[in-house]
Amino acid sequence: MAERVVVSPAKINLHLEVLGLRLDGFHELSMVMQTIDLADTLVLRPSADGLISLSCDRPELPTDAGNLIVRAGELLKARSGFAELGAEIELRKRIPIGAGLAGGSSNAAAALVGLNAIWGLGMAPTELAAMAAQLGSDVPFCLAGGTQLCFGRGEVLEPLNPAVAPSLALLLIKHPQASVSTPWAYGRCRELRADFYLTDDHDFRQRREALRTGPLVAALGVATSATDGLQADPLPLPRLRNDLQMVVAPEVPSVRDGLALLQQAPQTLAVAMSGSGPSLFALFATLEQAQNARARLADELDAAGFEAWCCRFSAQGVSLVA
Repeated sequence: MAERVVVSPAKINLHLEVLGLRLDGFHELSMVMQTIDLADTLVLRPSADGLISLSCDRPELPTDAGNLIVRAGELLKARSGFAELGAEIELRKRIPIGAGLAGGSSNAAAALVGLNAIWGLGMAPTELAAMAAQLGSDVPFCLAGGTQLCFGRGEVLEPLNPAVAPSLALLLIKHPQASVSTPWAYGRCRELRADFYLTDDHDFRQRREALRTGPLVAALGVATSATDGLQADPLPLPRLRNDLQMVVAPEVPSVRDGLALLQQAPQTLAVAMSGSGPSLFALFATLEQAQNARARLADELDAAGFEAWCCRFSAQGVSLVA
């Protein structure tokens, strides 16, 4: 089979609530995640030497088993039972690295989809989703994409049927020298907010239901895939919640300064940090408004050293395009 090309999009968190600790040591989360059209590209070519080789246009990224793409390939090959399967994979990066945008997780999901195609395995989406959950908490979402409620470690998905969300746009910024360790962010959250952690499954269920029926989901003009009927008119967006932002912003100057800059943008619907950071975003009703805000803030963003992108919401996750 000839080479295949997979688009590997980034995500943002529209809601990230840390509910408490699980028995496995991970945090129990309640989130809304959204795919955006800022994306990497994977080009995959099959081989029959049993080797999975990876190249990348960003030399600072590992291309061995330390990269989730290679680990996804090895997992898929092991499940297939065909040890001779191999591939040459080229990663073209556009998503900033270490940004809280799930670039690595999206790349892993893209590898599963692309290798399943070039190897002709015909594995079902449910099989790929199970492998995605083994690879990382965000990988199942990146595989599915769109607008989703995400629970557990983030791997338990409840898809939403967006009526308004795909029309939204964002101004995304990140300081290239800023980096936030996800384990550090969750560890710091535990240190500072453990007194607020829930410990009972009943309480977890209540918080999940509060998100399903809360103002953010209503404002996005969405309903869970299990419901029918006409949608109400969209409401103004509430203030976005990210419990990790509460602990990261005071200790990471670029996060604190970037949030203040984005708050100055005209026509902003909401401003927040994505995931564990350090990427930040402001939401707008249209892409034109996001572009206008970028132009208005250009001097301040340049002076502070921020990179900036204008993006749209996307209704799908990783996808084969060729």
